[in-house]
Amino acid sequence: MNPIELLLLGVGLAMDAFAVSVCKGLAMKKITWRELGIIGLWFGGFQALMPLLGYILGNQFKVYITAIDHWIAFVLLVIIGGTMIKEALDDECEDANPSLDVTLMFGLAIATSIDALAVGVTFAFLEVNIILAITVIGVTTFIISAIGVKIGNIFGTKYKSKAELVGGCILIFLGTRILLTHLGII
Repeated sequence: MNPIELLLLGVGLAMDAFAVSVCKGLAMKKITWRELGIIGLWFGGFQALMPLLGYILGNQFKVYITAIDHWIAFVLLVIIGGTMIKEALDDECEDANPSLDVTLMFGLAIATSIDALAVGVTFAFLEVNIILAITVIGVTTFIISAIGVKIGNIFGTKYKSKAELVGGCILIFLGTRILLTHLGII
């Protein structure tokens, strides 16, 4: 994957964290730089860690499924993207809790980064510089999450569902591109 594709992937994966961050911002009365940093670190850190774990897991099985790796990448990204699109159409803000409690943030960080674990598995089958990939994904998510908190605090949930919809479309696009590239169509 080239750097532009990695950035698009990072943006797509960050949309779940963005949506939760918007809800966090909505629930907070006043936001400090410290709170923006804490939320960004939780989401960005887990979005970087999960693809690394997925990559390590994927490498364990790489020799057994190399012939169908492009199909696996395609299916996983389409499922993740489809789920994000479905969630975008469910216009709830169920995570509107201002607490930055470790237990709550850990749960939210895991929940918003499970898709990154699956993407990490696909990295094992593609030519990806894993250090660059997790750095781009983590930093992108950090920035987008911090922005999401601020947007939620100022504007409410106006952009939450649009972000999830765009993120889902990006993941489906990338999955389709991977498949078509491996099939020699593009």
